[in-house]
Amino acid sequence: MRDTVSRTGVGPALNRYGAAAIAFHWTVAGLIVFLGALGLLFDSIPRESRPFWINVHGGVGLIYFGLVIARLLWRAGHRPPDLPPDIGAFSRRASDAVHHLLYALMVVIPIFGVVAFVWHGRVFDYGLFQLNFGVASNHDIFHPAEKIHQWLAYALFGLAAVHVAGALWHQVVRRDGVLLRILPGGAG
Repeated sequence: MRDTVSRTGVGPALNRYGAAAIAFHWTVAGLIVFLGALGLLFDSIPRESRPFWINVHGGVGLIYFGLVIARLLWRAGHRPPDLPPDIGAFSRRASDAVHHLLYALMVVIPIFGVVAFVWHGRVFDYGLFQLNFGVASNHDIFHPAEKIHQWLAYALFGLAAVHVAGALWHQVVRRDGVLLRILPGGAG
């Protein structure tokens, strides 16, 4: 790590995440916002157009799940940059815990979503092709899976809010450049 001040005048010039890590982070974050917003809006969508939007949610959710798995596989071989040395043990442990919980939720939520989608008798329709598992609708499976999917999504939203608050705390209060390491476009 260099001891110079970054060109932003905020904290030391830290090692940044690589382009792949930044792309995975912001793509997955954007998909979480999109899927979460769509999921929260289902009850407000007119009944006749709900099947279309549920299919969009399911189809994009399946793509999201593939990206999360790819991100985890990529991450297994790529260590993130070190935190600044003046960050204490509690903050390091809290950061690790939040990141591990985020990853766990990002994997488990779509699993329950796929179970709910498939056992509702739905087909993933991508326009040019379909993924049809040929499973008949089973309320005893899809209904609890759907509820678990929803509650875990709420937990993810809350944990993501903690993650964002921590990043903003580093940027605004500590001014240590930690947030800048993950911003696209070479900031920091």
